[in-house]
Amino acid sequence: MTTPAPRSGGFPDPYGHSSGANLADILERVLDKGIVIAGDIRINLLDIELLTVKLRLIVASVDKAKEMGIDWWESDPALSSRARRDELTRENAELRERLARLEELEPGRVRKEAP
Repeated sequence: MTTPAPRSGGFPDPYGHSSGANLADILERVLDKGIVIAGDIRINLLDIELLTVKLRLIVASVDKAKEMGIDWWESDPALSSRARRDELTRENAELRERLARLEELEPGRVRKEAP
């Protein structure tokens, strides 16, 4: 078996078969350990801040994110059926509470459901 010849300058080809880690290994390491990328972009004109963009990117497995205390997707109704159900339950309870208060204030004005 032959090894690829080095490119000019003495360095091996970075995309050759001699690289020790493949994409799956790198992805597994990143998801296992987690990686954070953060940056801010500010646009100023004559010392007046016109625009600020704050970028925060976390790449990690779900288990690693939970270990770090990040679990916002569990309480987002757009991403979780349990969160959606909990939100509807909470909203229903609030509406029942409001209706009960209205019935206490003006018992004759609120129409009751038929039996």
